[in-house]
Amino acid sequence: MRKAPLPAPCQAAATLAGVAVVYDCSGALWLPDCGTLVFSDLHFEKGTAFGEKGIFLPPYDTRRTLRMMGEVIARYRPKTIVSLGDAFHDRRAEGRMSEADGASLEALMAPQRWVWILGNHDPEPPARFAGEVHEEVEIGGLLFGHEPCASGQWQVAGHMHPAAKVVHEGRSLRRRCFVSDGERLILPSFGAYTGGLNVLDTAYKPFFANGFDIHMLGKLATFRVPRRSLRADSQSVMFRG
Repeated sequence: MRKAPLPAPCQAAATLAGVAVVYDCSGALWLPDCGTLVFSDLHFEKGTAFGEKGIFLPPYDTRRTLRMMGEVIARYRPKTIVSLGDAFHDRRAEGRMSEADGASLEALMAPQRWVWILGNHDPEPPARFAGEVHEEVEIGGLLFGHEPCASGQWQVAGHMHPAAKVVHEGRSLRRRCFVSDGERLILPSFGAYTGGLNVLDTAYKPFFANGFDIHMLGKLATFRVPRRSLRADSQSVMFRG
């Protein structure tokens, strides 16, 4: 079985519910023991969706997201890839995708098993792009689903687009992050045009009532951030996990 060497400069190794996982600085999750790579919240064609509403953004987010995915896939050479929901920004996103981008996605999918998890933005299976389709799926000893819930057996989810803000020596830095309590994990969004919800927002409290750890994405590394270093975007909605 092919495994990526551990640790690498862009990685942070951890354990989730007893399973070895790797937090990649791209925002992808790697399961070395089963050769599985996980991307969350790709939101293909978000740019064109905004364009239809008169909010004009460069319509190249899908191309950039695919390029970033290709770089990570080439690094790990996975046996299985999981898209953890909201791969497409809306139900008509496939129709807006350019032929070149569609061909690029098919090329990325071809070499390995591909699993689509349905999300709230894409509740139906993609018409063009083959692969397994699930509401949730167990792989490598972990249960994957798109949305976390206060109860239930989920262990890996997306949907929340977690981000962390830190202040050091008077300078502020805000980046996407992984958030976990060692038993459950929420992945950062991977899509080029996706933002993030601060992990100190009260929206996270039902999922991590007993606290959490943060691994923040850097340009060249993923690094753990002490909770005391975290800052809220607004002091009015704050949860000290």
